[in-house]
Amino acid sequence: MGAWTDEEIVHLYFNSSHDRRFSKHVHDNVHGNIYLDQLSLKFIDTEQFQRLRDLKQLGLTNMVYPGAVHSRFEHSLGVYWLASEAVHTIKTHQGLELGIDRFDIQRVKLAGLLHDVGHGPFSHMFEREFLPRIFNNLEWSHEDMSLKMIDHIVSAHHIDIDSENLKKVKEMIASSGHASKRNVNEKQFLYDIVANNRNGIDVDKFDYIVRDSRACGLGCNFLFERLMETMRVMGDEICYRAKDYLTIHKLFATRADLHRTVYTHAKVKAIELMFVDALLKANDYLHISDAIFELDKFLQIDDSIMKIIETSSAPELKESRDLILRIRRRDLYQFCNEFSVPKDKLEHFKDVTPKDIVCSQKSSGVTLKEEDIAVSNVRIDLTRGRNNPLESIKFFKDYESDEKFFIRDDRISHLLPAFYQDMLVRVYSKKAELVGEVSDAFENFQLRTYGMKAQVHATPEKKKHRGK
Repeated sequence: MGAWTDEEIVHLYFNSSHDRRFSKHVHDNVHGNIYLDQLSLKFIDTEQFQRLRDLKQLGLTNMVYPGAVHSRFEHSLGVYWLASEAVHTIKTHQGLELGIDRFDIQRVKLAGLLHDVGHGPFSHMFEREFLPRIFNNLEWSHEDMSLKMIDHIVSAHHIDIDSENLKKVKEMIASSGHASKRNVNEKQFLYDIVANNRNGIDVDKFDYIVRDSRACGLGCNFLFERLMETMRVMGDEICYRAKDYLTIHKLFATRADLHRTVYTHAKVKAIELMFVDALLKANDYLHISDAIFELDKFLQIDDSIMKIIETSSAPELKESRDLILRIRRRDLYQFCNEFSVPKDKLEHFKDVTPKDIVCSQKSSGVTLKEEDIAVSNVRIDLTRGRNNPLESIKFFKDYESDEKFFIRDDRISHLLPAFYQDMLVRVYSKKAELVGEVSDAFENFQLRTYGMKAQVHATPEKKKHRGK
């Protein structure tokens, strides 16, 4: 028999590597059966990856949406599966044309699996709310920690993976694989599947949008399957059919809606603000923030921190315990009001602080202190700040066409938004008896700063001391 041709080798590999008889499967409540290959299982069956079971995907959101108790573990398996399905779909239709090989497939799958392995506890609260209060100008992210964690897993468990493959997996996670940094002959489109820094369409979003919506009992009419089935690589980037424009818009709109109604829900933020205060008061005793500098210590912190503080008898943790007890008893920081920053002020907006509110207090019998007030500055956008993410997406007319192009919103519908970012400032009183004073000071701040009042969502006269 003669030597195998390249086409025969690729065909042979595809059929064997995608043969589910050689895989282990788990049943996922979103995607059904997920089939895990042998190399991925070597990463999954480590204590470092299993730690993700103890990290809730949405942190403290379950205290408002009781069903939101799903973990980073199941989300990571979901992204692994969607990454696998995406690269196999592209390979099926364009594999020989694009030169996709077994190494490409494995890299994309591992990137999907391991993209969150360095996540801290309580979702993004740890890195966006807690750590910045400890360290000034610290450049730390869960993505960077994921890269370090991957190296640690490979070393600690002697996983046999080529250094070049490992490098590319990490680049896919860090969204650092684009042409400006890499060889022009590289397959750029592979770096847009898991973490897409080019236009924001990636399987990470596909999974968490559907998974989070389902867990919170919300409807989700975004159909990622439609995009997965019809996407096409053109000029080394993933493009979409022009007729799927509104489906893509729905992806970003659904994400923004989740941020507004779930991730930054006013009660969720109140609970997060309280727990961040509890962590800050416990930090000198438990040295929580130090964990980000040592992998072994980082592996020991997860969502159990709350229970550790709550059940401790250490006098150093009394203030933290009291705050957690208030959360348990629903004695939360009281929401006073919120304000949407005018569009023309967004470019130069600076986060509002408790000091800003205190300095805006009018003369009264009560003197507010900064420690009486909590402020949440909430940005909600379509992933590209004030820009429209669809302006970065290329489309094609049909599969017979080789032309790719952008589509302007006004070519589709005049009902689509003309602006793509909201900036909400919410103010809370830490003491129920100060709600009126804090509300008045916040309103005065808005009048002085923007010449307009805050939206009236709750007034001191109508708002009771306790709210569910």
